[in-house]
Amino acid sequence: MTEKLTPEQFRETASRIEAEVGKVIVGQARVVRRVLTSILAGGHVLLEGVPGLGKTMLIRTLGQALDLKFSRIQFTPDLMPADIVGTEILGEEDGKRQFRFRSGPVFANLVLADEINRATPKTQSALLEAMQEGSVTVAQKTYTLEEPFFVLATQNPLEMEGTYPLPEAQLDRFFFKVNVELPDLQELSEILNRTTGEETPTAGKAASGADILRMRELARSVPAASHVNEYISRLVLATHPVSELASPLVRQYVRYGASPRGGQALMLGARVTALLAGRYNVAFEDIHTVARAALRHRILLNFDGLAEGIRTDEVILELVESLPKES
Repeated sequence: MTEKLTPEQFRETASRIEAEVGKVIVGQARVVRRVLTSILAGGHVLLEGVPGLGKTMLIRTLGQALDLKFSRIQFTPDLMPADIVGTEILGEEDGKRQFRFRSGPVFANLVLADEINRATPKTQSALLEAMQEGSVTVAQKTYTLEEPFFVLATQNPLEMEGTYPLPEAQLDRFFFKVNVELPDLQELSEILNRTTGEETPTAGKAASGADILRMRELARSVPAASHVNEYISRLVLATHPVSELASPLVRQYVRYGASPRGGQALMLGARVTALLAGRYNVAFEDIHTVARAALRHRILLNFDGLAEGIRTDEVILELVESLPKES
C-alpha cells in the first residue's frame, strides 16, 4: 500500500513544481498557482488571453516539470474528431484483414488543446467524454484513459476572427477558467532577456504521475466544516437570478447561474488552496481565492449584461462581498 503524503510533503512538491515552471515562465504567479491547483484537484483548465502571452509555453513547461506523457493538439477549423480520439484502420494480421484501433493524441496524461475555440463545435465535442468520463468510445468500444489525465486548453477571446464559442456543456467541464493578462514593464523586459539570449531555459522534472495522484488523494481528505459546505452551496445558488439569495447584479444581468460542478470546483479548489497555505482545514478565504476561476465560465449573462459590458468577475466579486457567511 502506498504511503500517504503529509501536508508538508504536499507543499514541498508543489513548491518544486512552481520553482521549475518559474525558470521558464516570467511572472504569471497567479496563473501558475490556479493551473497547479486545478491539476492537484484532478480538474481541467481553460486559459484565455490574446495570442503571444505564453499560454502554450506555460502548459508545455508544466509538461516538462511533471514526469507525464504529454501531447499537443493544434485545433483548426478543418480538424476532425478522429484526429483527436483516434480511429479504426483496416490492417492484416495472421492472413486476415481486420480493423484495429489507432489511438489519437488524447491518449496521454497531459493534453494541450491549443486554441480550442478555433475548431468547429463537432470537433470540440470530441473531448467531452474524455474530460468527464476519462474514456473514449470508438466503434461501440470504450477505451479507458490512463490516470492522471488532464486537458489544459487555451483559447483566444471570441471577438478575434476565426473563433467558435465553446458550448455551455464544454465550458462546464473545465474545473477553472483562468484569464492570462499582459505582463508589466519589468516582466516584459525579463521575457526579452530570457528568450532572446544564447541559452533558452528549460524546466526539470519536479513530480511524477504517482506524486500527483497521491497529492490529489490528500487534497480530497482535507476536512471542511458543515458551515463551509453550506456557504459553498449558498454561493452557487446565489448565482441564479431566480434564487432568493441572488444579488442585485445577478437578478439584473445573469441569465443562468453555475451548476453543481461549480460547487465541486469551489470545494476541491479550496481544499488544495488550504494545503498550499499550510492549513489542514478549509477556510472562507480559500473559497474566495478560487471563486472567480471556478465560476466565471459557469455564469451566463443575459442580453442586458452583454450590452452593458458587465463582466462575470464583477458579479462574483459582489456575491463574495455581500453573501453572509452564516445562513
